[in-house]
Formats: sequence, structure tokens, C-alpha cells
Amino acid sequence: MKVEIDKHSGFCFGVVNAIRKAEQELERGKLYCIGDIVHNDLEVERLKKMGLETIEHGQFTQLYNCRVLFRAHGEPPVSYEMARKNGIEVIDASCPVVLNLQKVIRKAYEQTREQGGQVVIYGKRGHAEVVGLVGQTNGEALVIESVADVQQIDFSRPVILFSQTTKSLDGFQLIASLLKEKGGERVIVHDSICRKVANRIPQLREFARRHDVVIFVSGEKSSNGKQLYETCREVNARTYLVQKAEDVTSEMLQGAQTVGISGATSTPAWIMDEIKHKVELQ
Repeated sequence: MKVEIDKHSGFCFGVVNAIRKAEQELERGKLYCIGDIVHNDLEVERLKKMGLETIEHGQFTQLYNCRVLFRAHGEPPVSYEMARKNGIEVIDASCPVVLNLQKVIRKAYEQTREQGGQVVIYGKRGHAEVVGLVGQTNGEALVIESVADVQQIDFSRPVILFSQTTKSLDGFQLIASLLKEKGGERVIVHDSICRKVANRIPQLREFARRHDVVIFVSGEKSSNGKQLYETCREVNARTYLVQKAEDVTSEMLQGAQTVGISGATSTPAWIMDEIKHKVELQ
């Protein structure tokens, strides 16, 4: 049986940077992180054993004179202000792509507010990155998740559309086209999709086609993982979603001559290596 790990899978740059910073800072001692540093329970548990404590925003407001890591998803302005007030040292691991988008949205909000306009963000409500983006607009940005949400937009006012960086490019283009159709010149579209994520779609389809079986590795909380898993299933019905090596069964691999292993941008390489080893022993 031939087993191949998708060379394009696994941690994106932003996550690699956040993990590396966490490991470096943990050498200095106790470190907190607002929310899971990555949407993968096994990686979170590995770092927990090294001393990384995951907290929620409510707990963050009660901390003083300590070190807190801001993960790749980014944080809203209020988090930086709270850290300053409470003497907290911020270890900022925000993805550069997300930080740049925050700046662009903040500038757009300030400009369009004078014109009575509105900032619209295509993304998942409550997602950590989206919370940080909405925070750039004092909580005023409208978040839309689907075509059905478009009806919430007031097209008599100027509209500036952005997207969560990890959303589907096809989904964003559909929303953008619909807004342009309804609002015409009053709608300005900013394509803020991260190409390092979006470009994986065609590559992943090709990868899934050339294998008899695809084992897709992702944590339950990963939105990116669900999206990429569905991409594989669209072209290969024998695609299985797993979190760890123990989830792989002999039934999944029955009759397969080639097995492809791929993962989300939040999937550690070491988990895919463990799965490859297990498959090769079948």
C-alpha cells in the first residue's frame, strides 16, 4: 500500500508562528492564552503539559501582572487596552495577514462612518478572528454567514464588504456578486481571503482524486477542517474524517492501493505522521 502525506497540509504560517512563540515563552515560565491556541485538542493538550493555560475572555479581565499570548486569530482593541490597564505583558502571535486586515477594516470604518455607510463581514459569528475584526468597528460591523443574511443589509447606504480570511473563495465571490447586484456602485468589495488557504482547494481536489482512500485529519472545532474535508469528499467518496491515529480502522482502508493523508491548517504534522505509520502497518 502506498501512503502519501499531502505536502501542502498542516499548519499555516500564522499557526506555526503562534506555536513557536508559545514554546519559546514557556521556557520563561507560566503563560496564558485566550482561547485554544489552535483548533486541535491534541496540540492544545501537548502545550498544556508544557505549562500553557487556556483561558476565556472573562478570565482574562481578572488577570494582573502576568504574560498572555494572543493567538493567530487576533484580538479586538479592547483586549490590548485591558492588558495595558492590568499590567499584562502581551505575547502577540496574531497572524500578519489578520493584523493587516484589522487595520484596513478600522480605516474603512472610520471613513465610511462619516458617509453613513456600513462595514459588512462575511464570516462565522463568534469566530475568534471575526470578533477581532468586528472590534475594529466598535462592534458596529454586520456579520453575514450566508446568502439568507444579505437581507439584513441596508442597500440605501454605502456598503464595504470584507471577509474572514479563512472563508471559501467561492462563497465570498457569490456573496460579493449578490451585494453588487443589489447595491450597485454603493457596494465596495475588498477580497480579504487568505490565498494560502484558498489556493489549497484546487490542490486538495487533485490530491483526493489520485488516491483510493483519503484520511483527512482535523480537530472538531476547526471551521477550515470541515471546509477542506468536504472538498475532499466532493471528489472522493472514500474520504474519512479523523482526529488521531486511533480513529483509523482497517475497514476504512479495505482494498486500497493508495492512501492519501491530509489535514487542516490547524493539524500538527506529528499527528499525520502517526497516522501514516499506523496505515503502513495495516
